[in-house]
Amino acid sequence: IIATVVPGTELGTIGEQGERFLDNQRIEGNISDMLDGAIQFVSRNMRTKTIINSQTGKREDRPDYPITAVREAILNALVHRDYSIHTEGMPIQLIMFEDRMEIRNPGGIYGRIKIDQLGKVQPDTRNPVIASELEVLKITENRYSGIPTIRRMMREYDLQQPEFLDERGSFIIKLYKNVKEYNVAEIEDVDNEDLLLFCKTPRTRKEISDYLGLNSVAYAIQTRVMPLVDKGIIKMSIPEKPKSSKQLFYCD
Repeated sequence: IIATVVPGTELGTIGEQGERFLDNQRIEGNISDMLDGAIQFVSRNMRTKTIINSQTGKREDRPDYPITAVREAILNALVHRDYSIHTEGMPIQLIMFEDRMEIRNPGGIYGRIKIDQLGKVQPDTRNPVIASELEVLKITENRYSGIPTIRRMMREYDLQQPEFLDERGSFIIKLYKNVKEYNVAEIEDVDNEDLLLFCKTPRTRKEISDYLGLNSVAYAIQTRVMPLVDKGIIKMSIPEKPKSSKQLFYCD
């Protein structure tokens, strides 16, 4: 699996420091290892917010994407991709954009099933031995419940329903996150309060990245700091040179 985070909504977008990727990783190993590695990659590159559950009235932490849906989408790719010589050397692609996540699976949709039948009828299985072995290992139920689970979890998170595409020999799952602006009374970023306290003392990019526990400095600044800079909450010590290596970030 090749996993990447890009600083925009399209491939080729360049970040504020000229970076093409905010994070990237080649994930290798057996299917279980790749599944775990991909979930860890997604988890460290998701934001978590605290919301007020409209049904219970209680506060709860909620990441950008329901992790159960993410797991099922990645597992779907690992189980159903084409492992033949025709796609040898073609990795599964996991791409995290600002507004969505895409999982691109070499081989395209398999058998007689059509896109609009996914999750509604029993599909043909490209790799029955793999599916059976993963059932024995309790990694998958092998009951064709993956896509219904993805749809259900996205619905429970009040997110747009996933898109399934069959394009040029690849099967693509798109999961969209909620990128609208929330009212402060409805939702608050669980990291912001502590981050603002941390930035009472001017901080470097690396200091902020380390504080947030993120491996990618560019990702930390792009996703956690710059939105607060745009709102005037955090300030830059050299605003006329935003990409300066000597830049410090602080709040009053």
